Amino acid sequence: MFKKILIANRGEITCRVAATARRLGIRTVAVYSDADVHAKHVRACDQAVAISATPGGNAPQDSYLRIEAILAAARATGAEAIHPGYGFLSENEDFARACAAAGLVFIGPPPSAIQAMGLKAEAKRLMEQAGVPLVPGYHGADQSPELLRREAAAIGYPVLIKASAGGGGKGMRVVDRAQDFDAALEACRREAARSFGDEAVLIEKYLQRPRHIEIQVFTDTQGQGVYLFERDCSVQRRHQKVLEEAPAPGLSDTLRRQMGRAALSAAQAVGYVGAGTVEFIVEQNGPMKFYFMEMNTRLQVEHPVTEAITGLDLVEWQLRVAAGQSLPLTQDQLRINGHAIEARLCAENPDTGFLPATGRLAVYRKPPAACFTRADATTGFVRVDDGVEEGDEITPWYDPMIAKLIVHGATREEALARLDAALARVHIVGVVNNVQFLRHVLATPSFAQARLDTGLIERESARLFGREPLGLPLRVAAVVARILADERADAVAMTDRSGATPSPFARRDGWRAWGQAKRRFDFVLPQGVAPASAPDVGAARTLGAELRYGPGLGLAWTLRIGARSDAVEGTLSFQVLPDGGLDLAFAGERQTVAVHATRPALGGPTGWQVFGAEGAGSIDLIDPLTQVGGAQAEGGRLAAPMPGKVVSFAVQAGDQVRQGEVLAVMEAMKMEHAITAPTDGRVAELLYAPGDQVAEGAELLRLAD
Repeated sequence: MFKKILIANRGEITCRVAATARRLGIRTVAVYSDADVHAKHVRACDQAVAISATPGGNAPQDSYLRIEAILAAARATGAEAIHPGYGFLSENEDFARACAAAGLVFIGPPPSAIQAMGLKAEAKRLMEQAGVPLVPGYHGADQSPELLRREAAAIGYPVLIKASAGGGGKGMRVVDRAQDFDAALEACRREAARSFGDEAVLIEKYLQRPRHIEIQVFTDTQGQGVYLFERDCSVQRRHQKVLEEAPAPGLSDTLRRQMGRAALSAAQAVGYVGAGTVEFIVEQNGPMKFYFMEMNTRLQVEHPVTEAITGLDLVEWQLRVAAGQSLPLTQDQLRINGHAIEARLCAENPDTGFLPATGRLAVYRKPPAACFTRADATTGFVRVDDGVEEGDEITPWYDPMIAKLIVHGATREEALARLDAALARVHIVGVVNNVQFLRHVLATPSFAQARLDTGLIERESARLFGREPLGLPLRVAAVVARILADERADAVAMTDRSGATPSPFARRDGWRAWGQAKRRFDFVLPQGVAPASAPDVGAARTLGAELRYGPGLGLAWTLRIGARSDAVEGTLSFQVLPDGGLDLAFAGERQTVAVHATRPALGGPTGWQVFGAEGAGSIDLIDPLTQVGGAQAEGGRLAAPMPGKVVSFAVQAGDQVRQGEVLAVMEAMKMEHAITAPTDGRVAELLYAPGDQVAEGAELLRLAD
């Protein structure tokens, strides 16, 4: 076994590999860009080496894709092998060859297998020869737009354009109509060239209600191979996975064996060694049929669910196979135990087309993990894989995934309930995220009843977007209670520091000897949120609340939310819990909540996040000294929704545009994002040029009425 390995990656996968290496007594070396100098993965390893090409070299091509810098780091630290993780160089045959040339073991398949499976078109030709079923499509070398257009018409719309060298949903578009083909092809080629250095694409028939099911395979240098069952990855947005589970619900043992054997045949056809995933698209109209889609020649993001149902550590298997050892188990010895589901927690806004987000993790709380890699057959477990900590920045340079939350249970129903309970204990403040969206998905009839396909999110959209399930009165009461609790704690601390005898006059909760105290709070609802019950909310979206305390009201506060006939009024009481949460009672309802404040913008309101068992909600509190409720958007401005690079403008100054028309394309976090016209108008001015880097909020162009 190796004594020291270098992990050529970052974030949670580096932490994940380092944990197994530590358990096996293997020392680890991390690499890092300037942006990651204080990252969790750097501290997770025994040594760390900087690899940025220049100061501030944070982009992947200036850091984690620099083959020579990574090899130099391995040589300088005495590493014997390199684990590529996933993404970056994990499926780069040139990197695998360079490792071998440098006398280092590449913990992955041989370069020939990466090359064979790396180009989707070539892989499909190989699979056809091996007798693996294929989706109807065009996988040829001729890439002229005219031919591709004809092939798409011959296949029949809708079709799927996919980058031949791609993965992760990049360089991929669904085209429903012939008139949209050229624009989609151009976008796919741009994205593919930037992400993979190859703009070639393939065209396939787009199946209407497909499931995305993948098989985990493992082979060793002695020619032995096994499949470790399947994962269902059908729940996707923008062709990227959101939830993954194992085993696939509703899959018969017969079909499972057929898919497993086909996947193993695919791996053996290219002389595969190590961990790999063969992805199939499964048609559900009529008898279930499966078709080869692609093979990922690396460990997958969702590998923990396979570990959960098999009780195995796949990273340990990778290390043993790379060291020349044989597979620890045979196919007959493998068993499925229970059910596991993984949720990807991402810095993104589901309500704006899953736009990636950046920012500081002001609050990052997660459920306690009961297990890291091995499943408990009786009780199940909750596992969190991440590469960030509270206070870390989510930057625009890399993937927006914050963490993976994995649960295991005896049944799917048990695992689903455990996942929802675990998500309820995830508190993220400071960065827009998808945690509440994930809880909405779990609650949909389609997911709860395992009616799975890749269109689930679109089909259930009415239940998923623009929702804040935590009631508005509860949010207001929780924020008021948190402010009162903090003021009470401050007053106690001040008394303790001064050494004065405790006195009711030192309290800051409105106590007085006679007469009632009244206190006003003015709130602003977040844009885009329309609660079912919003008393006293007018066009300005402001909401007033009045707190009363004093003789005649007992020892509790009375809180009135709103001023109209539909106002909510009731007694407010609370207790501060040991973990900082609140045991809150208001208007006859009692609930345990956590309340966190976010730093306000200059002159703007303070944002508050409230987390309860049913979900989370936000609300802003106006500073009474400034009476500023947040800046109003200027008409005609079109700003960058995130930091990134301007790819292209589709218009010029003076052009007339219609609402919804694409005006510009930006690239951020390895994906393209279209900027569309919010209304009809005329382009007054372009303020940047293609290739320019822009900050979040930068004005890209102006529209005149």
